[in-house]
Amino acid sequence: MDKEIRQHNAITTARYEMSACEMDLIFLLLSKLNPMNGLTYQINVREIEEKTGRQWNYNQLQEATEKIGSRMYVIEDNEKLTQLWILGSAIYLKGEGKIELTISEKAKPYLIDLKNNFTSYKLYSALSLTSKYAKRIYQLTSQWKNTGKKEYTIDYLKTILKLKDPQGLESEKFQSFNLFKKKVLEPAITQINKQTDLHLSYDFIKKGRSFHSIIFYIKQTSKPLLIDFHDDIKTQKSLEIAEKLGISRKDILQEITEDEGIQKMLRRYVNDIKLGNYSDVRNKAAYFIKMMENHKKDHNGTD
Repeated sequence: MDKEIRQHNAITTARYEMSACEMDLIFLLLSKLNPMNGLTYQINVREIEEKTGRQWNYNQLQEATEKIGSRMYVIEDNEKLTQLWILGSAIYLKGEGKIELTISEKAKPYLIDLKNNFTSYKLYSALSLTSKYAKRIYQLTSQWKNTGKKEYTIDYLKTILKLKDPQGLESEKFQSFNLFKKKVLEPAITQINKQTDLHLSYDFIKKGRSFHSIIFYIKQTSKPLLIDFHDDIKTQKSLEIAEKLGISRKDILQEITEDEGIQKMLRRYVNDIKLGNYSDVRNKAAYFIKMMENHKKDHNGTD
């Protein structure tokens, strides 16, 4: 089951700069929020690897949380402009492979126990996207999935995506409309349509000779994103999947049966293949064996 994430609409439309990896950590944190559990949540490094399908080490994670801690969300309406930071702290539990992330008190009303004015979207859909612009446009259009369409001016969309400074103090990125369309919009929508529960199409509206607005047409799909396994047959299913993938070495198959983390990594890898990822990998069995080797090196080297 693809878990639902909720965040206040003000967070969805806030202006902020964040990498795809940093957003993935935020998605995992948001997926754990519960009004009964306060502001501090633990994330296991293995869980990060299994759910994102990427290998992480403490240095990468520390760099990501350090940057997240400095990332400012700018929330503006007719009455006020708010500068908000989501993370209050990040504590790495050495030897346990866990991180404790604490949400700032000021961010709590925007993230926890939301009853209205919120955007909901799917965890694995958001994690499956590799482009930071795809992740942001997926969130934005998820806000309007029940209405089926939403119009933004090009300037406003660029502002939300942190491509344009509303004060004009920083140079605009992808200033050419054609460049914006080619480098940001089209690749993002291709990913969203291929890998998430939404299907987007769009039209541009001109004002004079220039393109002024974009209308997104939003459809919800029911495509399956994950393979679900019952606990008592996970190992056998993992072996069957490994063999179908082309893994025949007995020592590798034995390692898969003995390590639940590798089994979960295998299932995530196969799901990613089904979503169209790794299309440029010719030998998918050899690629996964390399992933296993990196997995063992990272965990054996963890303090």
